[in-house]
Amino acid sequence: MSFEVFEKLEAKVQQAIDTITLLQMEIEELKDKNNALVRDLESAANGRESLVNENAQLKQEQQVWQERLRLLLGKMDDVN
Repeated sequence: MSFEVFEKLEAKVQQAIDTITLLQMEIEELKDKNNALVRDLESAANGRESLVNENAQLKQEQQVWQERLRLLLGKMDDVN
């Protein structure tokens, strides 16, 4: 009788070990995915920062061109 109890206990222990092993593998996979997502997020943040800088530069250039155009139009009005 105690042998059956021992076998059941051994089976439950083995099942627990298998479950722990699977969960550890899943944790490792999730860590890898998380690291990949962190890298993607950092890359996106760097790309965003680059685009914000480029946008600011383009707005500044647009203002310069608008001012030049205003000056040219003002000169044309003076000629007429």
